[in-house]
Amino acid sequence: MADRKTPGLHLATGYASLTGPRERNEDYCGVVTPQGAELDNKGVIAAVADGIGGHKGGREAAEYTVRGLLADYFATPDTWAVPRAIETVLTALNRWVIAEAGRNAELTGMATTLSTLVLRGRHFYTAHIGDSRIYRLRDGRLQQLTVDHVWEHPELNNVLSRAIGLDPRLLMDFGDGELARDDRFLLVSDGVWGVLPDALIAEVLLDHPESQGAAAALSSLALAQGGHDNATAVVIDVLVLPEANLRDSLVSAGGLPLPPRLKPGHELDGLVVEEILHDARETLLYRMRNPRNQQLLVLKTLQPAQEGDSDAAAALLMEEWRARRVISPFFPQVVPAENKSCLYYLMTWHPGATLQARLDTGQHFPVGEVVRLGISLLKSMATLHRLDIVHRDIKTDNLHLGQDGILRILDLGVALSLGERKPEEVIGRAGTPSYMAPELFVDPAPQFAHDLYAAGVTLYYLLTRKYPYGEIEPFQKPKFADPERPTRWRPEIPGWLENILLKAVARDGKDRFETAEEFLLALERGASRPVAAPARLPLAQRNPLRFWKSVAAISLVLNLLLLGRWLG
Repeated sequence: MADRKTPGLHLATGYASLTGPRERNEDYCGVVTPQGAELDNKGVIAAVADGIGGHKGGREAAEYTVRGLLADYFATPDTWAVPRAIETVLTALNRWVIAEAGRNAELTGMATTLSTLVLRGRHFYTAHIGDSRIYRLRDGRLQQLTVDHVWEHPELNNVLSRAIGLDPRLLMDFGDGELARDDRFLLVSDGVWGVLPDALIAEVLLDHPESQGAAAALSSLALAQGGHDNATAVVIDVLVLPEANLRDSLVSAGGLPLPPRLKPGHELDGLVVEEILHDARETLLYRMRNPRNQQLLVLKTLQPAQEGDSDAAAALLMEEWRARRVISPFFPQVVPAENKSCLYYLMTWHPGATLQARLDTGQHFPVGEVVRLGISLLKSMATLHRLDIVHRDIKTDNLHLGQDGILRILDLGVALSLGERKPEEVIGRAGTPSYMAPELFVDPAPQFAHDLYAAGVTLYYLLTRKYPYGEIEPFQKPKFADPERPTRWRPEIPGWLENILLKAVARDGKDRFETAEEFLLALERGASRPVAAPARLPLAQRNPLRFWKSVAAISLVLNLLLLGRWLG
């Protein structure tokens, strides 16, 4: 038995896999129990696979799939939801199994079932395909958490309808739920459940308190009862649950007090305040110096008036958590802080200024410089979107051009990890009105596309100091027609760049770029492969009043002409 006693989560795991009368064992199972932050962010993962196929193909499919999943799952971004991480990994593994079966005659027809369990924080997640099974024993009651994927026809009831390697289009079943102390989870191949009825499985689990003993007893009993297949069982016991959701590994810091308002020269946890960088309604940013190594840092915290606001504290902690996950030169990097006495987090400091600050000092941005900045911006946004994070407030104020020439995206304060959203969660509108996509004024549900629209407005504004639909004030209900062409303000803007900007800020989302990579490619290709000019709205839609005035004027002229001919 493996007993894992990590902070907040105590598990016991056991497994057994017996070949039985078969010539070789085509089952494969595995459990990974990480420690520390990896346990908080990714959880414990277990899997059972039952390979099918001639010769050695079944075993190879089962082992490669389990080994690949247990390794690659931990390489996926921490910001991804568990189902997305598992599905992404398994989609690649499914392609490999199919390709390998096509290359090697000995592996023709190989495939495998797969049942996977992830325990993270106070939740569990299941991913399943085929006819291996996952059970949960709670309060003496055994519940099957998966559905067997076999054909319902009586003559085909033992034939799999779904498995890894059967179909290029992978269709997994996903489930999730809340954990409870003393939950016992069981993952088994059909060599166990096909022989032992559920009532007997429950009895064995209740009679064997040790997880390893329970797994061994189930596998052995299945063969003793006349089983002719490989028999594999994995048992995981939940001994102690964490006090809070381990998804937020920083949550313990939420109980720290806020620092008092600091002034230059004040000290906090061994750091010296050099300058107040930003003093907003809810947050404060200071430039700090570490006297030990003279390193300059940025400290972000909440205004003292926010003391006791648990929602504001949780939001700051989530902001830090997301910022830790974004490892990129296009973003300030979080710096670990030891022995914090207050609630804050530290980031790297980069000399330079935001694009808005540069505009405010009268800096002029040539067309070539704006294209270069746009390419950098879209590369950094692509990094963010690959992590499933939508920024929601891209604008010139949140883009910092360092003295090193690198453009960095600032402020993840209203950012969201889309993979972490619950379907029932209500998300309020966020962003700066003049940079917000038209649909956000109707439906505030965040999308990556809204960041792309804001990037288009940003580049448009850098070139023209104007907004494509005019400045939009808070609480205003704007009406959107066609955006103004940027050449109205800067005639030297080349046509290919104007077309890109107009496509980026199109009124309808279907007319815009779909991904940061598509937008980036258009900028990089430039005049060599120009984007087509967007279609203009008919006058009746663009300016209904002007349209009907024109119709009335034409009608009046026609009537006068007709009247003149009649009188004549």
